[in-house]
Amino acid sequence: MFYGAVAWDPWLIVAQIVCLQCLYYITLGSLMSILVGPRVSRMSLAYFFDFATVTASTVTGWCIIASFFLSSIVGRAGFLVYLVERAKKCLDFSATVYIIHLFICFVYGGWPSSITWWVVNISCLAVMALLGEYLCMRRELREIPIGRFRSNV
Repeated sequence: MFYGAVAWDPWLIVAQIVCLQCLYYITLGSLMSILVGPRVSRMSLAYFFDFATVTASTVTGWCIIASFFLSSIVGRAGFLVYLVERAKKCLDFSATVYIIHLFICFVYGGWPSSITWWVVNISCLAVMALLGEYLCMRRELREIPIGRFRSNV
């Protein structure tokens, strides 16, 4: 794909947002099942969407916080490289993922009033955007191999 004049394609943008959001919850769910699953009797959507579960006062709360941070580092930043492919779009897509997550949390349990929830999610947004931009820039700045296109004279 050449990065010159690109036509605006709203369907591509919507598809990228839907894919990133799905991968966000798949990665978060996988990490929560590993870190939080053994600590609780039954996993529920509350661990994803209820702001009261994101707390630094319990070990389970720390496991939830770790799940959020690890998923933003391991999964979502890497997904930006393959789905978005442009460093200048990483912040937009990262913010969109977290705005949609905020909306779902609002519908599920009301407006998040926990300072811990806000600090965790804003920090994860920053980590996801910055790491995604860094990885995308590294990918954009790779050398293009032209040796195979030269004729052997």
